Amino acid sequence: MQFGTHDVVVLKPNKADLGSPALGQGVVYRLKDSSITVAFDDVPEDGLNNPLRLEKVANEVTYRRMKDALIQLSKGVLKGPASDLVPVLFGERQPTVSKKGTVTFTPFNKNLDHSQRDAILKALSSKDVFLLHGPPGTGKTTTVVEIVLQEVKRGSKILACAASNIAVDNIVERLATHRVKMVRLGHPARLLPQVLDSALDAKVLRGDNSSLANDIRKEMKALNGKLLKTKDRNTRREIQKELRTLSKEERKRQQLAVTDVIKDADVILTTLTGAFSRKLDNTTFDLIIIDEAAQALEIACWMALLKGSRCILAGDHLQLPPTIQSVEAERKGLGRTLFERLADLYGDEVMSMLTVQYRMHELIMNWSSKELYSSKVLRFERIKAHSSVATHMLFDLENVKKSTSTEPTLLLIDTTGCDMEEKKDAEESTLNEGEAEVAISHAKRLIHAGVHASDIGIITPYAAQVVLLKMLKSNEDKLKNVEISTVDGFQGREKEAIIISMVRSNSKKEVGFLSDRRRMNVAVTRARRQCCLVCDTETVSSDGFLKRLVEYFEEHGEYLSASEYCNE
Repeated sequence: MQFGTHDVVVLKPNKADLGSPALGQGVVYRLKDSSITVAFDDVPEDGLNNPLRLEKVANEVTYRRMKDALIQLSKGVLKGPASDLVPVLFGERQPTVSKKGTVTFTPFNKNLDHSQRDAILKALSSKDVFLLHGPPGTGKTTTVVEIVLQEVKRGSKILACAASNIAVDNIVERLATHRVKMVRLGHPARLLPQVLDSALDAKVLRGDNSSLANDIRKEMKALNGKLLKTKDRNTRREIQKELRTLSKEERKRQQLAVTDVIKDADVILTTLTGAFSRKLDNTTFDLIIIDEAAQALEIACWMALLKGSRCILAGDHLQLPPTIQSVEAERKGLGRTLFERLADLYGDEVMSMLTVQYRMHELIMNWSSKELYSSKVLRFERIKAHSSVATHMLFDLENVKKSTSTEPTLLLIDTTGCDMEEKKDAEESTLNEGEAEVAISHAKRLIHAGVHASDIGIITPYAAQVVLLKMLKSNEDKLKNVEISTVDGFQGREKEAIIISMVRSNSKKEVGFLSDRRRMNVAVTRARRQCCLVCDTETVSSDGFLKRLVEYFEEHGEYLSASEYCNE
């Protein structure tokens, strides 16, 4: 079983049955190669001296809240804050915008490009819904932060959400440099250390009502001590009565402390699940902003949307969609996101696409731009690389030598004819030992040329290949900081050099989910200065989309046979 940070887990005796009671429940806080740190809600008192096991459990709170939101939506929201928004989001009423020229703004960030400024103006002019389409590296979060600042300046109360904690924390970090009254909701173990100062718990502790609640707790502690020493029945009864009164007052003060913080904040930031928390039951918002909206289930978005009269969804429906485990649910449309649905429903009427990217060399970007963000998506303008990145190379980095390994921006290492066929592991995940060794060898060449290991990422679509690559990496100390993950693990991230191990190599020319355009788009566009493709071109070229990818690398990059990496 694989654990990830923020997973909900339970602690049990090692020999306990699957359905047996847990000793405690917690959240995975930190993962290392040989250890897992878990933050527990309550410290288990018994059974810790015997062998234990961790079990990953479904987060029932998430499912319950999604179901509650669905029930609320199905009953109709004629009187709620979203009463005018819901018909627009279901295509029953047309979206509206302010008259042209009536909305202007002075940017807080003076470095915004023209497409970001245009998108912000359109967002501020929208009266119900706006979609911010941010292809890889185009500064989507920068644009979202500017929209938040402009809306706060207008006096709006904002609920800013995302599907993941890391995306929410990213916005919190960016806003922290401005004087914004904000609060981050969420379990402290799930938050980045640098945003804890903005967390609800930290804000509550600094409030007056929390201080009063603390004084009451001290008084209760003293009374409990007195109760233990008193044997007179009448006196004990009086103390217990006073304790009940104080306990009630303490809870009231604690709730008031939370209410005060939420009421005082201009911006509340949380995950979509957190948006349906009881803490926000009596709070309505002028604007709901959902980042990573193209990665969120539609019903998850509704947990936030039911609380506001306007919404802005930011995302990219040409990158990874939400993960759907059920094939039947996928077939019936659960994987179709609200962002995608609204983009199809209203198109340019409610959407702006960012068109200047700040991450990739133009050769890396041009494939993605042409293949996925073509004129069919945007009729007037193609994506352009900013001059600061358009021609940057690996060997431009400090202390990196110019070599046959660092010179190419695009590198295709072909395993065809090298006897590197795929295999299946015990769990039927696909792996390719020869290809893994080639990917590791190229990483070593880059490090030898002066590239920092932490600037290199190896991406592969298959979990078994990740395990194999990490095992090979562990044999070499200099590879310690090379990051290895699935495509999903790299979404929203970047590295100076990316090595993609495509794994599939078979006589039937089967490519599996490699043909998923969105998955490959994410993999390639994580690279800033070099993208290296390791694959069996004969197998992958059986798919039209992948064939065009291979041909693009052959035409614009360097071609090497994997045999040149053998025996290194």
